[in-house]
Amino acid sequence: MKNTALTDKHIALGAKMVPFAGYNMPVQYEGVKAEHDCVRNSVGVFDVSHMGEFRLKGEKALDLIQAVTSNDASKLAPFQAQYSCLPNNEGGIVDDLLVYKFTDTEYYLIVNASNIEKDWNWISKHNTFGVEMTNLSDNMSLLAIQGPKAIEALQSLTDVDLASIKYYTFRVGKFAGIDNVIISATGYTGAGGFELYFNNGDANQIWDSVFKAGAPYGIKPIGLAARDTLRLEMGFCLYGNDINDTTSPLEAGLGWITKFTKDFTNSANLKAQKEAGVKRKLVGFELVDKGIPRHDYDIVDATGKKIGIVTSGTMSPSMNIAIGMGYVPTELSAPGSEIYISIRDKSLKAKVVTLPFYKK
Repeated sequence: MKNTALTDKHIALGAKMVPFAGYNMPVQYEGVKAEHDCVRNSVGVFDVSHMGEFRLKGEKALDLIQAVTSNDASKLAPFQAQYSCLPNNEGGIVDDLLVYKFTDTEYYLIVNASNIEKDWNWISKHNTFGVEMTNLSDNMSLLAIQGPKAIEALQSLTDVDLASIKYYTFRVGKFAGIDNVIISATGYTGAGGFELYFNNGDANQIWDSVFKAGAPYGIKPIGLAARDTLRLEMGFCLYGNDINDTTSPLEAGLGWITKFTKDFTNSANLKAQKEAGVKRKLVGFELVDKGIPRHDYDIVDATGKKIGIVTSGTMSPSMNIAIGMGYVPTELSAPGSEIYISIRDKSLKAKVVTLPFYKK
């Protein structure tokens, strides 16, 4: 099992550590609800250094990215980021990822921790363009500093005007005395804030500086459990739950990152699927009856017949209602549609709702 550069910090803070994607990771510190509320209302820090980072350099770097990703990376200007996915040949998804453009010849791809090797092999297999690929994953740390007070908490640590970094753009600058830190206005919580990329050797200095500067704003360390409840309230997909090798981006509601203005892996089949219409869709739902939906619970109709599966579910800490996502037949995907969740041999009534669940 791998450790991040900050594992000792988490243990010293009393974090509950669990194995996740081959890493020893903090799942919670003081409790999921308190950590969740901290991010929604003030500012919290996630160590997500288990994520993968690939650097692609060369004259044909964009050509390779265009060939393997579903979104149109040609639209990116320098210092913009883009959400995308890697389609496979069978209509499913190898992974979802972020594409960062530095220059016309240099890009970073940020991939999920559990898929680092799979993604590297997949992209390498398609690299017929002579692009120089470097896997930076083991040498880079990543902190997600999320919440409405993130700018106030961090501004004293950098000369970069944090308020000027628009959503899905980034800067490279000095942060907490460290040069060449990537400061990105991205995240997985819907609460605003930044993601910081830097070398492992600088992790302790940056961590300590962030907590010192953020102390007046109530900054706290946050575990992976609250990261999951925060992203679910926003209706953000989690790879391995809501999307995987068998789910089409169109079924998953990711048509907005699937651009048929270019050719990419399996694009002809996905275009045909779009034109024919998908048979199932990923939806958000709220439980009407009392209970909590969980990953892999059956979704059934009024007669008890299985019609789908819950991909993610929880009791929403912000709204105190049971929420979930899952695949249902297209005819039951409209907001207001009645479905049932099978929990301990009972069919509990639920209704399809518009995402995100949490509206600021």
